[in-house]
Amino acid sequence: MRLVFLVTFLGFSITAQAVPSGFEEAYEEHNRESEINNSISFNRYYRHNEINSYLKELASNYPDLVTLQSIGKSYEGRDLTTIKISSGGTSTKPAILIDAGIHAREWIAPAMALYIISQLVENNAANSGMTDAVDWYILPVLNPDGYEFSHAYNRTWRKTRSRSNASTCIGVDGNRNFNFHWMEAGASNNPCNDDYAGPYAFSEPETRALRDFALANSQQIKLYLSLHTHGGYILYPWGYEDALPSDWKTLHSLAEMANAAYVEAGGESYIIGGSTNALYAAAGGAHDYMKGVAGVALSYTIELTNTEHKHEIPAELIEPTVTRLFAIIRVYGTYVKENF
Repeated sequence: MRLVFLVTFLGFSITAQAVPSGFEEAYEEHNRESEINNSISFNRYYRHNEINSYLKELASNYPDLVTLQSIGKSYEGRDLTTIKISSGGTSTKPAILIDAGIHAREWIAPAMALYIISQLVENNAANSGMTDAVDWYILPVLNPDGYEFSHAYNRTWRKTRSRSNASTCIGVDGNRNFNFHWMEAGASNNPCNDDYAGPYAFSEPETRALRDFALANSQQIKLYLSLHTHGGYILYPWGYEDALPSDWKTLHSLAEMANAAYVEAGGESYIIGGSTNALYAAAGGAHDYMKGVAGVALSYTIELTNTEHKHEIPAELIEPTVTRLFAIIRVYGTYVKENF
């Protein structure tokens, strides 16, 4: 096993995140062999290769509704596969962009993205009203390297898996790495910290890929959702300061509508507000960039749950969790359809 060391200094733990010998080989073996041969279920968490296999299956089975695009590759070379769900027609239809899994350990977020996909595609007969006038772009795992590492070795891993000669510590917090008020608040310049913002903005191939995709489709994208856990929050910009955007009342009102639908579906009411005010300052975040640079008017981060399980939602709670949360997605989809 390669060296692992832990230093505790002034109450902070700094770890050189080593990998046991043979880990990469087992990693690749899983990636070669894992496939989904039938429709997805929501009684377990899927690995990245399984997720991409499912997306490919949907593209094959529903060619008139589904197209796939790799918008780039992760640091370790995994495809950032994005699914487009569209009934066709004009290319100027409004669109919703959703990503999940930028923080590796937040497994319920990719599970939620998969549930949205399954409902919009495999259950399209019941949800065609959400796809007839709106296109959907969904990236289920924005940080596949970290996601795989959290499955195979360290359940609490949060960051990417990029390496730097400047430090023995590995990875960057992707949700501090966007170039909009980068490093101004709520981010660390210490490579060993979980909220390390990176050596420079957009240092990570994953965040660059999302940036490039969003900018290329900025005229179409009207609403952005970044799925996280935990805490039970619906957050909108800004994360770099406590001031609110000029259209904050629209953002807040729409979030209240989504929350009301979630409560009606059996969920516990969410806290709603600007990121800094409702939760904490976090400059360099994706939803700030989408609104402040890409021009996506309706931009949100959803901290999906406020349960006692925090990031580690048990497998038996996946289905009831994602089923309730789909009520939020219905509200957002309907709003974009009716207002753009």
